[in-house]
Amino acid sequence: MTSTTLPDLFPGFESKTITHDGVSFHCRVKGNGPPLLCLHGYPQTHACWHRLAPKFADDMTVVVMDLRGYGLSDAPAPEGDAHETYSKRTMARDCRAVMAALGFDRFTVMGHDRGARVAYRLAFDAPEAVDRVILLDVIATLDNWDRMRWTSALKAYHWPFLAQPSPLPETLIGAAPVYYLEHTLASWTRDGTLSCFAPGALDHYRAMMHRPESIRAMCEDYRAGATYDREADLADRTAGHKIKAPVSILWSSDYLNASKGDFDPRVVWREWAEDVTGREIVSGHFLAEENPDDTAAAIREFLAARPLSD
Repeated sequence: MTSTTLPDLFPGFESKTITHDGVSFHCRVKGNGPPLLCLHGYPQTHACWHRLAPKFADDMTVVVMDLRGYGLSDAPAPEGDAHETYSKRTMARDCRAVMAALGFDRFTVMGHDRGARVAYRLAFDAPEAVDRVILLDVIATLDNWDRMRWTSALKAYHWPFLAQPSPLPETLIGAAPVYYLEHTLASWTRDGTLSCFAPGALDHYRAMMHRPESIRAMCEDYRAGATYDREADLADRTAGHKIKAPVSILWSSDYLNASKGDFDPRVVWREWAEDVTGREIVSGHFLAEENPDDTAAAIREFLAARPLSD
């Protein structure tokens, strides 16, 4: 799988490959102005931003990248039993290194799903690098585990499933990877189908699922979520740490609240950050693809309300 064999969903964006700590990362870059890093979630790639990223490239420098193990980025073999290789702390370091290689020491970070977990970990671990944080459809990893109940467990069964010891989930997913991908994507949309996804984006997602090393990486991502990442969150909560950068949480009408119960994600995130705003978007889990216009409007409102200081 190479960038030349898949549909180009980002016309006018430059393709770059940046290597950090022996791992190569694929990204697309376009625009001028303050940098905005966009991080995808599971089970997707940088392609998830193809409807949203161009809306900001006129007045920002937009960077969309594939996280380690996903898309066209390398998927290094896990090392040791602590699952640090695919921890959000390690992924946050990757992101900071990629942005530094592009010439940006400080930037706004936007993440969806797993990418949002990388984004808030980056804001905790490297506050000097983060101007603003935009989170799409998540609560903190520690909260997610603590709030899991029978209704949310049915919707989010993949959390404990993917975290099972290797090679159980890898073997089961590998038997029908595209079926598993399409079932997962459709079950999290507002209408329960794949109709919201562009055919070219689905090509990217399906191609990734044919890489056994990517399936392994996704499982390691969730194993880290059940161990290393949860402990990192717990350490910050116990120490009373809070994210200093302004945070916007945008959540879906038909996924996050529907699976977790009726609650206000802004209230949840105020336990983790000092300055939290946001609102609900009419959508399933995939805000950037299901409702890019309303999502972009909410992001612009946040950026205007929290301008960068000179």
